[in-house]
Amino acid sequence: MKDKKVPVITIDGPSGAGKGTITQMLAIDLQWNILDSGALYRTLAYLMVQNEIDLLHFEENKEFVKEKFIVKFDPGIIGEPVRVVLNGEDITNKVRTEEIAKKTSFLAADPIIRHFIKPCQREFMKPPGLIADGRDMGTVIFKEAMHKFFLTASLEERAKRRQVQLKRQGSEVNMRLLLQELEDRDKKDIERQHSPLRPATNSVIIDTSNLTPEGVVEEIKKNL
Repeated sequence: MKDKKVPVITIDGPSGAGKGTITQMLAIDLQWNILDSGALYRTLAYLMVQNEIDLLHFEENKEFVKEKFIVKFDPGIIGEPVRVVLNGEDITNKVRTEEIAKKTSFLAADPIIRHFIKPCQREFMKPPGLIADGRDMGTVIFKEAMHKFFLTASLEERAKRRQVQLKRQGSEVNMRLLLQELEDRDKKDIERQHSPLRPATNSVIIDTSNLTPEGVVEEIKKNL
């Protein structure tokens, strides 16, 4: 298979560990393709909402969805969200609403959706290489990847990062609630039946709690 010759770096880990920033920095630095799997799920949720397709009727609308689900990612500028383009339209801000986030969380747990999206994720594996960010990139989607990394950080540090991110967006946050939400999200991701969150057996685990993004990138490059 020709796609097996394309180098892939997988970046997995829980919410707030720094996956998005590190993936973005590596994609810009190496000038490789980027896959933000969370944003891909959000884009599918957005497409389904726009076309009034619910999960119960997904199978009968699958071919229509497949035809319309033409997604591209642009790493953009460090510190800003990776740009999401659906059928030529920039929907970066549209997929980051609370409504889409809730819909995505529901969809991502369903095996029908995960089965549908896997080949879409693998389509991003094109020369010169791919940096793939998610929760099951190294364990399920790109098992054959030579370079796998699992980023982690303390719950407190991840909550602080999320707080900064939300404040930047103009939202006020209760730290206690934020900690609880992250803890609940971790539990859900780790215990889910399909593609649970865990490091791949051959992945390099990096605790980002006390590292700058540049420090994390340096650690990753040492292991390439």
